Amino acid sequence: MRKLLTRGGVVLALLASSLISGAPASAKGILDDPPDDHVVIDLVAMAGSGCRPGTADVAVSPDNTAFTTIYSDYLVQAGPGISVTDGRRNCQLNVLVHAPAGYTFAIVKVDYRGYGLLSPGAIATQRANYYFQGMTQGTFSSHPIPAPLDDNWMVSDEVPIASVVWHPCGEIRNLNINTELRLSKGSSTDVSFLTMDSTDGSIETMYHLAWQPCP
Repeated sequence: MRKLLTRGGVVLALLASSLISGAPASAKGILDDPPDDHVVIDLVAMAGSGCRPGTADVAVSPDNTAFTTIYSDYLVQAGPGISVTDGRRNCQLNVLVHAPAGYTFAIVKVDYRGYGLLSPGAIATQRANYYFQGMTQGTFSSHPIPAPLDDNWMVSDEVPIASVVWHPCGEIRNLNINTELRLSKGSSTDVSFLTMDSTDGSIETMYHLAWQPCP
């Protein structure tokens, strides 16, 4: 079982919902239950040193309330004899959510998990930002992962319902998800590493969705 080490309360207000044409203007009408129709998530594009081709994929949960990004080769390391370039990895995902007709969605929470072996004095950070295609605004979040560590780690971004940004109704706009791991040796004299990766070779990053009927 994973151990909760850090938990962020970062508000991911990607863009004021009043600026999104066709999107609901408030949280009224949010569904307690997700649509019954099948939801399909397409991974349109993937790029970055943390998700080389064939090392990441996405899937929707059976109850349509979340989708998951699975990584298998997302690793940073730092220490004696290790290049500073090995201390930064990133992944840019472009995903298309095929919502059921008459519904829109918003991301309300994102959970990131991985494993770390951090020596005392090492400095580690997980970063992310999210935006819909064509939108100029975006929101950045950053979570320090404390050292020393020899365990699973988890951080969460949470969006208050009143601040969520809804996908524009009737439009096709892909969701861009940019993530990053950074690690430096700091004052440590030993090797450290940090992954978005579990002991079975994959880590599930969960993006939780809220649903609302289109006006």
